[in-house]
Amino acid sequence: MQKLYYTYIATNKRDTVLYTGITSNLVKRMYQHKEKIVKGFTEKYNVNKLIYYEVFNSPQDAIASEKKIKGWTRAKKIQLIKIKNPEFKDLMNNEN
Repeated sequence: MQKLYYTYIATNKRDTVLYTGITSNLVKRMYQHKEKIVKGFTEKYNVNKLIYYEVFNSPQDAIASEKKIKGWTRAKKIQLIKIKNPEFKDLMNNEN
């Protein structure tokens, strides 16, 4: 089974902060955000809601995507998110 890599955008409850990251285990990473296991920006701003992700076959492609997105304006990031998730639903919440 081939390992997959993810570039993702997460936010807080009020959608006021956008955090872009990469991981090879999206479920585990979002659990870490929700439980505030990783100290720093995401803990401080309560970033725990997955609103966008892309899947890649190589870590290099995921990193390149992350760097590209991080260089964008907030408005451009929101446009990207709205293509797949116009209501900013938590993609890790099974109740959506």
